[in-house]
Amino acid sequence: MTVTIFLLSLCGAMFIGMPVAFALLVCGVALMAHLNSFDTQILAQNLISGADNFPLMAIPFFMLAGEIMNKGGISQQIVKVANTLVGHVEGGLGYVAIIAALILASISGSAAADSAALAAVVIPMMRKANYNVGRSAGLIAGAGCIAPILPPAMPLVLFGVAAQLSITKLFFTGIAPGLMMALALMVTWKLVAHRDFKDEPRTPFSAKAVFSALREAIWALLLPVIIIGGMKTGMFTPTEAAVVAAVVALLVSVFVYRGMKFKELPELLLSSAKTASSIMLIVAASMVSAWLITVADIPAQVTSMMSPFMGNKLLLMAVLMVLVFAVGTALDLAPTVLILTPVIMPLVKEAGIDPYYFGILFMMNNAIGLITPPVGTVLNVVSSVARVNLDTVIKGMLPFLIAESLVMFLLVLFPQLVTIPARWFY
Repeated sequence: MTVTIFLLSLCGAMFIGMPVAFALLVCGVALMAHLNSFDTQILAQNLISGADNFPLMAIPFFMLAGEIMNKGGISQQIVKVANTLVGHVEGGLGYVAIIAALILASISGSAAADSAALAAVVIPMMRKANYNVGRSAGLIAGAGCIAPILPPAMPLVLFGVAAQLSITKLFFTGIAPGLMMALALMVTWKLVAHRDFKDEPRTPFSAKAVFSALREAIWALLLPVIIIGGMKTGMFTPTEAAVVAAVVALLVSVFVYRGMKFKELPELLLSSAKTASSIMLIVAASMVSAWLITVADIPAQVTSMMSPFMGNKLLLMAVLMVLVFAVGTALDLAPTVLILTPVIMPLVKEAGIDPYYFGILFMMNNAIGLITPPVGTVLNVVSSVARVNLDTVIKGMLPFLIAESLVMFLLVLFPQLVTIPARWFY
């Protein structure tokens, strides 16, 4: 009965168009009323304590770093380096987009920001090279899904806080799966887009051009090294890494690439604050629901429902991945993480599944949800920035969606592909 009230109140509130944060509060109030424990003071205390969490400070700073990176010319420098390295090969601009997505993901950790930057820079180049625009836009949308997996992924911060896991350990666990996703995209691009390559103009490879591009982009390329290296050596925490990323991105953008001026900073601060505040409100509201989920013992009820699968970790993981995939088609990444984590994690721990391994696959599933209609946040971003019809982007994205989904279920079958490389980075 409690699970039914939880689902009906949450889904009903969102169905009538209520923002997710307020739907979570309505869900919390409904659970409190059902348990005969309605107390506005407890509601307010959990709402405040939900946002009063030091690791969550990483979110606005990584968002600011992404805004500065896109405005200050760092994204363009990264694309230029990738283009000199692989732009001369057959279908090179597709590989440029994937490599640039990897580098951008290791700086900003935001799928939407990275996809917007790539779409703005690479799509015009692909149009000029006579590539199929829908397929090209679909590739960029798929490449944007790498950002929530590779460090410093902002969604992993949300999951780490909600699941009470080490964010640094989550970051390093995500490196190998993120690289596998990129490799799958490269193979898929080669298979499905080969017809586009016959008419593309290609510039011969030049070691001099590569050296020149690397020299110009050295500060942009050092950003991932500073962020990941700093966390690996213990010089700073993930939250402090976010501050370092924002400050270094600002200094490089203003004094090295001169892509922005200090007077433009207030506008970027406002933009990133607006986005971060909406996420923080969802986080705060989710903590109300999370507390009541625990009080109502919903995880135990879910565990009981899943009892037929508890004896088989592989089968349980497959069922959970299908469930999360279905939810991801209707909900955005942040609310999905914050709603499902407190419900599923006790089940995962009781089944003896490595929580860090599950966390990465859970986040990979949610990242795929960013390109899954009808919500598909990244699809809408790419469609808008690239000025391509949404239906065209969806059609072009499908092969890459399938490829990333296959990688996810491959990791379900072979957990060692995640857990063994993770130990190399700890």
